[in-house]
Amino acid sequence: MNPREYIESGILETYLLGLASANQEDEVERYTKIFPEVSLALEDLAVVINTHFSSNIPPPSVRQRIKEYDDQSLKKWDFNEQPHTNNGTQKEEVKYLEVEVSDTHLRVHKYWRPAFIAVFVLSKIFLAAALYFYFKSDSLNKENLKLQQEIELLKK
Repeated sequence: MNPREYIESGILETYLLGLASANQEDEVERYTKIFPEVSLALEDLAVVINTHFSSNIPPPSVRQRIKEYDDQSLKKWDFNEQPHTNNGTQKEEVKYLEVEVSDTHLRVHKYWRPAFIAVFVLSKIFLAAALYFYFKSDSLNKENLKLQQEIELLKK
């Protein structure tokens, strides 16, 4: 394999993030010994990843809340302690991490978007048609009244 293609394949990123399998880790270590380009790219990538994660760490208060949540909830979850009953005598207590969200947009699944757009467009078309026929009917009624008044005047 070409060293440039190997570098661009993304395997170095998975290796540095600890997501690579044992075979992939052996392969990366073998290629770093064979090709100096791969070794340099791995070192550069390690610097980039370390600077990214060191500059984007959450504030201490958030880290402390996450640590407390992990210590109290995740390690102690036992779903058999309080069985759920339908009569409501026992309630299952579940601890959730409260997250504050200030999102004002309506989110819709991507497959429903065309349906909502079609309904919106059709509603505008039907609204325009209803207004057109209402005003057309109103003008015909007015014209009919005028003609009836003219006929009555002609009869007299």
